[in-house]
Amino acid sequence: MPAASPSIAHDPALDSVRLVETPEGVSLRLAPAGPLPRALAWLLDALLRTVVYVIAALVLAFLGDFGGGLMLIVFFLMEWFYPVVFEVLRDGATPGKRTLGLRVVSEEGVPVSWSQSLVRNLLRVVDFLPLLYGFGLISMLLNGNFQRLGDLVAHTMVVYESDTAEAGKLPEGEVIAPALAFSPDEAQALMAYAERRDTLSDARASELADLLRPLLPTTAPDPSQAVMGVARWLAGGR
Repeated sequence: MPAASPSIAHDPALDSVRLVETPEGVSLRLAPAGPLPRALAWLLDALLRTVVYVIAALVLAFLGDFGGGLMLIVFFLMEWFYPVVFEVLRDGATPGKRTLGLRVVSEEGVPVSWSQSLVRNLLRVVDFLPLLYGFGLISMLLNGNFQRLGDLVAHTMVVYESDTAEAGKLPEGEVIAPALAFSPDEAQALMAYAERRDTLSDARASELADLLRPLLPTTAPDPSQAVMGVARWLAGGR
């Protein structure tokens, strides 16, 4: 059986899950967040910033022109550095993102650096053009990781927090030994499918299992069940 390319484990058809390996050799499953949850997170953060602006304006109003100058500083810091501080110091998540179960990571799955966060947030002004993040939305819809222009330049992604957790236990069932040894990428693709099988419709499961057919024993009559069986074998079942 010819060795499968790494693209099998990163195929967007595999329920949009990205399998990446950190520099420390830890394999992570990342599920990029689409425009809708990211927009809701942005709205929550915008609401929180608005509350801060209102409180700051009420307090600084007693300081006259000096208070007005301080208000401009507050506005500048909140608009440009609010997301950066949270993304770097709070595990990649602003309050809005955390509420929606999202966080920002590098394309390698590791926490973002100060420079990455600064770049992705400074480029929000470009993503916002021509109106209401028009360029950003177009960019997200044109790539499988839903990266806006700032993400592409900074090499970052917004992912679902729950999908970076350790894989769950596979359901009980038949254990099928593979005919040949798998490469790490092939094994990851099989395990990713098996761990998420219960969240997929039968039609979707069959579609994805067909993509993995080249990795299965040639005698397997049902690709979906064969994937689960081989995954149990890879997980230590005998």
